[in-house]
Amino acid sequence: MKNVLKILSALSIIFMVCTVTGCKKNKEELRVYSIIHEEETKALTDLFTKKTGIPVSYLRATTGELVNRVIAEKESPQADILLGGATAYHIKADEEGALQEYESPLAVNIPSYAKSENNTWTGFCVLTLGIGVNQTRFDSKYPGKKLPATWEDLLDKDFKGEIVMTNPVASSTAYLFLQNQLQRLGWDAGWEYLLGLSELVGQFPDSGSAPPKLIGTGEYTVGIAYLHALAKYKSQGFDITLVSPPQSVGDVDCVAILKNTKHLDAAKKFVDFMLSTEAQELMSSIDFTVPVNPEAKPADGCIPLSEINLIDFDAGLAASQKDEALAKWSKNVK
Repeated sequence: MKNVLKILSALSIIFMVCTVTGCKKNKEELRVYSIIHEEETKALTDLFTKKTGIPVSYLRATTGELVNRVIAEKESPQADILLGGATAYHIKADEEGALQEYESPLAVNIPSYAKSENNTWTGFCVLTLGIGVNQTRFDSKYPGKKLPATWEDLLDKDFKGEIVMTNPVASSTAYLFLQNQLQRLGWDAGWEYLLGLSELVGQFPDSGSAPPKLIGTGEYTVGIAYLHALAKYKSQGFDITLVSPPQSVGDVDCVAILKNTKHLDAAKKFVDFMLSTEAQELMSSIDFTVPVNPEAKPADGCIPLSEINLIDFDAGLAASQKDEALAKWSKNVK
């Protein structure tokens, strides 16, 4: 009996210690697949941990790689959150049954275009495509020439080898550009434009962050990228002129919880955090993105949406055409 009492006493002490300090096996943690840049990922996850006490580990990779991984791992996910990536990719992951429904209380005032109808993904910042020009290189190579102001202006044969854009197969940025042309011009005329432009492109890197850097350092004259990425490099002193062509595409970077996650409560807290004014203002201060939360203030240097001419972008159509469009690109663009 004495031995039994001693064992019960010891178990009681262990229980109290776990209650007060938390046993390691029950401690919340979060694993994130991140499509956004390393700097932003670290800043956001560090702030989340500071505010919640929940530790975060993350893997940073390209959109195509991570979305394919999310779909392949859907029965037993190796992460809890997919952070970043345009709506078409989240729609694709949702159609494959890889995303968990969750309606954050902070999503109430978010515009309808920035969240899915079934609450599987939610936008946290607005992204718009544009053209970046290295002004010094442009003036040197094309003295007296006007800057490209429209998407059609990029078809100028003078720009052969001087344009950089990412590979649509690997990058959500480039796939959004591909859809920009298909939706504003129609399928056939859009492909005529895209294939004509591809002959002038000097490089197709996989990462959406590459063109602003390559333009900023003067390795290329003209690049296709998100305006916020170009604005960020411009703010760092690089000689970049931003051009917002008419009939461009606007989309949102999204956050989603992966289905079958083992850390659902922590994942919900992270989605709530990403929709907060604090997180979105932090993101804007680093990356010059425009917050989705109407109460969050964008960083100085962001081009406001009121100054951008956008088409009525159909994210569902972009998602449904993804496999066919990327196959056609891979077949025709070498």
